[in-house]
Amino acid sequence: MDNHKKILELRKILHEHNHLYYVKNEPKISDYEFDLMLNELEKLELEYPEFDDPNSPTKRVGSSLSNDFKATVHNFQMYSLENSYSRADLIDWENRIRKKIDSSQISYCCELKLDGVSVSLSYKNGDLVQGLTRGDGVNGDDITENLKTIKTIPLKIDSKIDFDIRGEVIIEKSDFDKLNASRVLKGESKYMNPRNTASGSIKLINSREVSQRPLKCYSFQIVGNDLSFRSQIESLKFAEEQGFNILDSYKFCKNLDEVFEFLDYWEHKKNSLNFEIDGVVVKVNKLEFQNQLGYTSKFPRWAIAYKFKTEQAISKLLSIDYQVGRTGAITPVANLQPVLLNGTIVKRASLHNSDQIKKIDLHENDFVFIEKGGEIIPKIVSVDKQKRINNSKPVVFTKTCPSCKSILTKVEGEAQHYCLNHKNCHPQILGRIKHFISRKAMNIDGFGTETVDRLLENNMIKNFSDIYYLTKEKICSLERMGEKSAINLIDSIINSKNQPFHKVLYSLGIRYVGETVSKKICKEVRSIDELINLKYDQIILIDEIGEKIAHSLINYFNDEDNIRLINELKLIGLNFESNNRTISSKLNNGKFVISGTFEEIDRNSLKNLIEINGGKLSSSISSKTDFLIKGENVGPSKLKKAQQLGVKTISFSEFINYFKIDLND
Repeated sequence: MDNHKKILELRKILHEHNHLYYVKNEPKISDYEFDLMLNELEKLELEYPEFDDPNSPTKRVGSSLSNDFKATVHNFQMYSLENSYSRADLIDWENRIRKKIDSSQISYCCELKLDGVSVSLSYKNGDLVQGLTRGDGVNGDDITENLKTIKTIPLKIDSKIDFDIRGEVIIEKSDFDKLNASRVLKGESKYMNPRNTASGSIKLINSREVSQRPLKCYSFQIVGNDLSFRSQIESLKFAEEQGFNILDSYKFCKNLDEVFEFLDYWEHKKNSLNFEIDGVVVKVNKLEFQNQLGYTSKFPRWAIAYKFKTEQAISKLLSIDYQVGRTGAITPVANLQPVLLNGTIVKRASLHNSDQIKKIDLHENDFVFIEKGGEIIPKIVSVDKQKRINNSKPVVFTKTCPSCKSILTKVEGEAQHYCLNHKNCHPQILGRIKHFISRKAMNIDGFGTETVDRLLENNMIKNFSDIYYLTKEKICSLERMGEKSAINLIDSIINSKNQPFHKVLYSLGIRYVGETVSKKICKEVRSIDELINLKYDQIILIDEIGEKIAHSLINYFNDEDNIRLINELKLIGLNFESNNRTISSKLNNGKFVISGTFEEIDRNSLKNLIEINGGKLSSSISSKTDFLIKGENVGPSKLKKAQQLGVKTISFSEFINYFKIDLND
């Protein structure tokens, strides 16, 4: 056997034994035999560097060099999950699904929801090429070298299909106990909980240190273009076959009744597990239905997290602060005596609104029960009235804004109180500017909250348009702002002028007009001027726009100051026109699905060509699909479905000739 073949053979054997040991828990050789082969491979790789492979088993432990964790765009956005806490919530969720799916056969896949750190792994031609943290869902930190040290993540797989797979990095309970016992012997303090320890471990600068932590990764979702799976269950079985670590507790459920049985079972069994879970993820099983349901700006409509009843703690109420949001909404937050809850020290908890304070009958100096319940800030759920001090006074919700002292207003039908002084109330102005510059809006990088605050305090900005008149000299005059940072900030401000219309509309911070609504509106209107001139009856005809959003838009555009601001931003050069131009109606609202790759045109250009000629795009084949445009490596499942449903399948050249599409438009 020549040296190259010997290296390849050793790598293959070591990958297999690594999988048997760490994933299957079925070791076939001793650690000594494994180490002998690994040492032999290391020597051969040093002797023959021309056969280097970044995913060799010898590369599991990285160098001691510093990683910079570069922010990188996800190939496919990583969404959060909508939370539910009762059977009624799940029934409501299914009712929403049934409004969008014309089928009585909706089945589910139930999976335990691990309490760890979400990551995304990218595989190309069988190799692990990238590993990212979740980040904000659009961008994540590149921690590839650290993730390679985790033995339950395969560096190579047999499949040559390109895809991303999502996973949860955790430390199991028994490993966590061993880790803490080791620290105590060394005279070091214990770690607080497995989740925080796992989170801190995957972001350690030195990947050799990461390799010393008992991290494991459990994979749970494959995403990609033209995947051949028909269901979530199929994708999990494929992942298992490829060597990924999959929890074997997942279950196919024909209906919600079977989902409820699964929830009941794990509600009682969860404490016997060797890892922390905080609930169950319920997913629509058929990928065809998942594609039809799609996403909101935050969540997949086809999945929901059911949270188990959470651990509670009791603490004393010290005082209440009132926070002002960018819309003027007032949120009461309780200051508490510090207490340990789910492995973290809690000092503050949300009270939501005045209705919640009345509901739990909160008094000054009460002892209160708090829980996390899926919230970032823990919430107060009830009062221990047996510990209440005699003659203590009920908590009275503030009548004035804590910042500008304006009288608050409670809108009929809503739980929140509002400060209506939106033009002069500092937290609202600060909140709106932070929203305007945020990554999902104008994406002006380099503005921290403190920087915005100092710009406001020094009267350098009062609204969005003032940002575009900032100079390097003005920014450098701020405390702790150097020349290089100022230059980068100015560049980011200039680059933000390239943001598309839907992001500019979202950045204005119009109440109820989030990311998804902004996109819906900008698909239907050509410009901000057209939107401003729409009547109420015309606005509610836009897909998914209801009365509340329509009234909010009309109220915003009826304010002369808002119109002046928009006109100023137009002059500055922001994009208030849609690129969704229609040059013809040749496709007559026909529904098209694209699959495969094309020599003549890239997929995005083809999608644009369909839209500007009056066609509509879909990601999945259904009885409503008119045409499947197929390229090379067309998805076999899409092709089969098109044949079953009698959907016409055409090539790119046939599409151009059939509809007489002019490529020069």
